[in-house]
Amino acid sequence: MGEEMTTNAIKVVRTQSIDAIAEIPVIVIGGGGTGLCAALAVRDAGKDVFVIERDKQPLGTTAMSTGLIPAAGSKIQQAAGVEDSPQLFADDIKGKASGKVDGEVVDFLASESAHTIDWLVEQHGLQLSLVEGFTYPGHSVRRMHGMPSRSGSELMGALADVCETAGVDILTEATVDTLYANDEGRILGVGAVRPDGEEDIIGCDALILACCGFAGNEEMVARLIPELEHATFHGHPGNKGHAIAWGEDLDAAMADLSSYQGHAGLAAGFGIPILWPTITEGGVQVNKAGMRFANEAAGYSEQAVEVLKQEGHVAWTVYDETRHKIMEQFDDYQQAITAGCLIRAESPEELADKTGIDPDGLRATLVETQLLTESGDKDQFGRSFAGKSPLRAPFYAVRVTGALFHTQGGLEVGKDARVLRQDRSALPNLFAGGGAARGISGPGADGYMAGNGLLTATTLGRIAGQEAAKIAS
Repeated sequence: MGEEMTTNAIKVVRTQSIDAIAEIPVIVIGGGGTGLCAALAVRDAGKDVFVIERDKQPLGTTAMSTGLIPAAGSKIQQAAGVEDSPQLFADDIKGKASGKVDGEVVDFLASESAHTIDWLVEQHGLQLSLVEGFTYPGHSVRRMHGMPSRSGSELMGALADVCETAGVDILTEATVDTLYANDEGRILGVGAVRPDGEEDIIGCDALILACCGFAGNEEMVARLIPELEHATFHGHPGNKGHAIAWGEDLDAAMADLSSYQGHAGLAAGFGIPILWPTITEGGVQVNKAGMRFANEAAGYSEQAVEVLKQEGHVAWTVYDETRHKIMEQFDDYQQAITAGCLIRAESPEELADKTGIDPDGLRATLVETQLLTESGDKDQFGRSFAGKSPLRAPFYAVRVTGALFHTQGGLEVGKDARVLRQDRSALPNLFAGGGAARGISGPGADGYMAGNGLLTATTLGRIAGQEAAKIAS
């Protein structure tokens, strides 16, 4: 890695034995989407599992997302008449990341994705359905599955409920900074610190890291992703890089640490994401001068840096009533309406007056966008508006900034979700998924495709739980 990434608090203690207060077959660190899917899979296998979560209730990064899980070939897709395949899904992922991913892991995740959705729906009763009306950038077909409100908080609530039914034990308001491992790298147990500062050492046969990435560690972000100096962090504050620090101590392989999910639509001053159908369905982003500055439709992650380059590190997302109606199905957008983020106007001039955008620039941009929509030609940034309806009054605008949601790099894992050493051998009993593991977005922001995070969270989580249960006594 070259640079020291650990802190004094986050460490691996080498020992041949521990004095544990209890021995649990499988311990999971982190109670987000990865952790609860892993715990459910362990219980499905008939083994006991113990989830340690730092918050008062299991939420994690997943609760802050739209909760949309991509999958290819699910029974929900089939019922909707959507033709998809793991190969097409894998090709989409590789294409968005320009091939800079672990192709074997991508192929495996794509092939397992539908099993994850069917498992959650049929075995555990989650009310997932296919998102209709639009396709996210990079995806060839509609394959995003979500809860009725299209919110991660509803997904986490449902997962927590089924975990309780399945008999998953969850310890909340406890943090783990210390792992105990022998000289061969086998994890013997963890140190769980309660709110009173006392540490309990708990032994395990297998450990699953579901503690996400390092987006909440300012020092790590500044060093590894310097282009996000002015980005607003909009993620779980517990993402402090524990998996990275432990991995370094255990000689684990890591990759794509400069990779992240950004978002170019965080309502400035409100902290509410304005989701990307506003753009992909024909909306635009302009700066204070009323001018567009990039191909917004390429992806909301890479667009975040472009927004941060604008005056004041902000831009305006501009769209109309047609796109407004599409957005009303999302819980985040309903929050934005309630919070007063949206500005509505009957003309470009009124919109400019209400927002402070230069009226001449805004008018020229809207005229150009209409001409591009009618002609089907690509603009100077390579974007095509072909097949979209023109923007028409009434118009809407939201002042947005670039945000960092979560990092995408992490520990390298095999198809069994087991953490790999730098020599590519597997650590004996350590597994990882979600943001703790290397993602499938390549080394930067432009490889991120909607749902990449929850694909690795839910499917790697499920696989980690299944495999951990196999080695648990």
